[in-house]
Amino acid sequence: MSILHIHHVSVIVADTERSLEFYCDVLGLGVLDRRSNLTFPGAWLEVGEQQIHLLELPDPYAIADKPEYGGRDRHLALGTDDFKTIRTKLDAAKIPYQLSSSGRDALFCRDPDGNAIEIVG
Repeated sequence: MSILHIHHVSVIVADTERSLEFYCDVLGLGVLDRRSNLTFPGAWLEVGEQQIHLLELPDPYAIADKPEYGGRDRHLALGTDDFKTIRTKLDAAKIPYQLSSSGRDALFCRDPDGNAIEIVG
């Protein structure tokens, strides 16, 4: 027995449609049609062979203080082959981000619900 890969990561969101604007329109992810029959709204997003599950549920961590720098917060990291275009799209959408302090092509931003996202070129 062995673990082969990450299948999906779940992200709690307050408004699925607002989150789809960020994840699909800005980051370019696609929506999968095969979402499980659940009792709450959400969406399954395609990230190569992996997925991000948007769960529209009350956020049990909403009152927690988040670090200003997303690299010091729990986060999900997405790889890109076009780092410059991602930065251009974030700028156009007026989504603030911080370049990685490591000096590599990477940045940290937050989705509309404050979830930290790392984009790695």
